[in-house]
Amino acid sequence: MTRELTEITVIGGDKTGIVAEVTSLLFERGINIEDIDQAVREGLFRMTMHVDTAEMVCTEGTLKDALSDLADELGVEIQVRFPADRETKQIAVLVTKESHCLEALFEAWANGDLGADIGVVIGNHDHLEPLAEHYGVPFHDIGDEKGSPDEDQLLGLLEEYDVDLIVLARYIRILGPNVVFRYEDRIINVHPSLLPSFPGAAAYRQALEEGVRVTGVTAHYVTTDLDQGPIITQRALDVPDDIERDELKQRGQPLEAEALLEAVKLHLNDDVTVHRGRTSLRDDSDSEQYQLGLSREAIDATPDRPIDGKADVLRSDDSEGNGNADETEEAVPTDD
Repeated sequence: MTRELTEITVIGGDKTGIVAEVTSLLFERGINIEDIDQAVREGLFRMTMHVDTAEMVCTEGTLKDALSDLADELGVEIQVRFPADRETKQIAVLVTKESHCLEALFEAWANGDLGADIGVVIGNHDHLEPLAEHYGVPFHDIGDEKGSPDEDQLLGLLEEYDVDLIVLARYIRILGPNVVFRYEDRIINVHPSLLPSFPGAAAYRQALEEGVRVTGVTAHYVTTDLDQGPIITQRALDVPDDIERDELKQRGQPLEAEALLEAVKLHLNDDVTVHRGRTSLRDDSDSEQYQLGLSREAIDATPDRPIDGKADVLRSDDSEGNGNADETEEAVPTDD
C-alpha cells in the first residue's frame, strides 16, 4: 500500500549544519525520513525530503511554525507540502511561441480530463497571450526584448498563483537552480528527441544530421542538468529518406503534445514515482490506461523470434546422447 508522504524542501546558501538542524527537529517530533536528496549548484543548496508524518507528535500547524522559525534562524527557505494541502492542484504553463502543447493542455482542461486547474500561463514572449485569453486564463510576459526571462518575477508569480506543478509547453529557455530547486520533481518538460540522444537545441536537426531512422519525443522531469531529468513518457516517429527538418518537426509536434499531456496526467494522478533519477509506475496504478512508450500496435509488430537459447538446448541434447553431461565449459562473461 502506498503511503502519502509529506514533502519538505530546504533552499539556501551552502553552509554546514543545515542538514543536522532540520533532521534533528523532525526526529524530536516523531517524524520518520523516508527519502532525502541533496544538491548544490552555483552556491545554492537544496535538500528535498519525503517524510512520514502519520505518527508525528505535533499538529501540522505546529510543525510548519517550527520549521519556519528554524528557517529564519538558519537564513534559509523551508517549504512544507502535506498530502492533503489541496484537492485541486494548480498548474503554471510556461511557453514561448509554439502553441501545440498549450492547446492540448487547454483542451484536456476544458473537457475535464486534466485533473487540475491551469491557473496561469507565463511566457518569455507575448505571442500566446490571445490563446490564454480565449480560455480565460491570466497571462504574464516575463521576457525582455530578447526573450530573456526575469526569474525573480517568475518565482513571484509561481508563489502568487500557489503553483503545484510547472509545465514547460515548449518553453525554449533553461530554468536556473533558483527555480528548479524550489520545485524539485514538479517541473515537466517535453523535448523533441528520444533522450538521452540529441539533448539541447535543434534536436530535430541533430537527428537528421546523424542519419537516424527513428527519432521521437520525451517528456521528463526537469533537473539542473540540461535534458537529463527522469524520463516519464516517450513517443517514437519514423525518419523517412529526404525528409526536411520542418516536415519532421511538424510530424513530431502532435507526439510532443501527446507525451507531455500523458506525463502531466501521470504526475497529477500520483501514478509515477521518482527514485534515484528513474521514474516508475506505482504498484497500485492502472498501467493499462497509459502509453509510456510504444503503442500497442508497435509492440505487437515487434518480432519475438529468434532469441538466444537454441544452441544451449542442442548442446544439452547432444550431451545427454553422448554421455558427456559432466563436461562443463568455462563461462565467458558477457556485456549483460
